[in-house]
Amino acid sequence: MLVTKQKVFRKFWYATVPVSSLEDGPQPFTLLGEKLALFLDADGRPGCLQDRCLHRTAKLSKGWIKNGRLVCWYHGWEYDRDGKLACIPQFPPDQPIPDCAVQSYRAQERYGYVWVALEEPLQPIPEFDQDGAPGWRRIHQFYDTWNTSSLRLMENSFDNSHIAFVHKSSFGDITQPKPEKYEVTETDWGFEAETIVTVVNPPNSERITGTTDKYTKRHMRNCWFMPFTRRLDIQYPSGLRHVILNCATPIDDGSIKVVQVLFRNDDEASCPAQELIDWDSAIITEDKDVLESTSPDAIVDVSRKIEMHMPSDRPGMIIRRRLLDLMKAHGEIEVPAA
Repeated sequence: MLVTKQKVFRKFWYATVPVSSLEDGPQPFTLLGEKLALFLDADGRPGCLQDRCLHRTAKLSKGWIKNGRLVCWYHGWEYDRDGKLACIPQFPPDQPIPDCAVQSYRAQERYGYVWVALEEPLQPIPEFDQDGAPGWRRIHQFYDTWNTSSLRLMENSFDNSHIAFVHKSSFGDITQPKPEKYEVTETDWGFEAETIVTVVNPPNSERITGTTDKYTKRHMRNCWFMPFTRRLDIQYPSGLRHVILNCATPIDDGSIKVVQVLFRNDDEASCPAQELIDWDSAIITEDKDVLESTSPDAIVDVSRKIEMHMPSDRPGMIIRRRLLDLMKAHGEIEVPAA
């Protein structure tokens, strides 16, 4: 699936860069093939402009911020948060500034990241009730570029049969390859999947799970938000909840920026943030290795795989169908005649 060719994907919010990364100046980002310049205005609000000065097409992301305006590093032209040309330093004070603007895009801060929508979004940024709630903390776990597709990461995120094998070095139990239950309920803009999986509990995960037992269970409530965001809510018998936000932001047709934020109902004394970062980083590296070894469009191009469906394949099939239906609804795929 060539996401850059499907215009409907421009109508959703995507996590791009940590807000903190813009404190020292603008940063470049590529979203669905569009070259962007991200920055903070005088009020600390994120702005997003096409990464191209109107004058000589220099990259605005290489400039700096002056009084909340983005300054081009080539000739010093200044742009406000909406992309409007605000200053040409070579003009005399009484010469009017041309009424023109760089293409601007919607940008807002959420969960410590700048979220961008290239066109009027069809849905809001997914809600995570844990953010800022009493008894919960937010931990920024990682922000990495993967050579795969957003669709493949989403499909893998709901494939519980891979846990026993891909994650056998961390928490998977190769002797128990089948989840105890798997129920999927479709929603207007995605689905909710509930499952219970028995996992091993090595010493380095005891503070993660809240138990010293050799084995424990993961009660997982996994939500998909179209097109490429998910929430994984893991509850252990100890009462600990490990709630993960993933956004598989499409850079282009062959690479993605993977954002992961963790919410936990404990504190630093119970389990240090770095320990949680290191634990999940090892797991996500296992996912990255296997996904980068597969075809990015394998879920769509069925000629590249054997369609022998297991129960855990159902979420991936739903994702494929729902996204194809979305593209059909927006006229991007021809609907065969009845």
